[in-house]
Amino acid sequence: MQDKKLKTLTGVVISNSGNKSVRIAIDYKVKHPKYGKYMRRRTKLAVHDEHNHSAVGDVVEVAECRPRSKSKNWRLVKVVQKASQA
Repeated sequence: MQDKKLKTLTGVVISNSGNKSVRIAIDYKVKHPKYGKYMRRRTKLAVHDEHNHSAVGDVVEVAECRPRSKSKNWRLVKVVQKASQA
């Protein structure tokens, strides 16, 4: 069987209110087609966190997976950087 490369993204946890669920934001910039100015855009994803490892502010890596619920089809791979305790 051929092992295919899963799509992975990196984002920041913005909410972990549900059990085994987190919400991450992926920020990026796009160039305006007419004026050339760079605009900030944000994508929010619902992510399955099996062991509740992540907290708000953590930088995490997520990968695509089969649908876990209506909105969750991403899973947590690892916590890249923990949030600083202020």
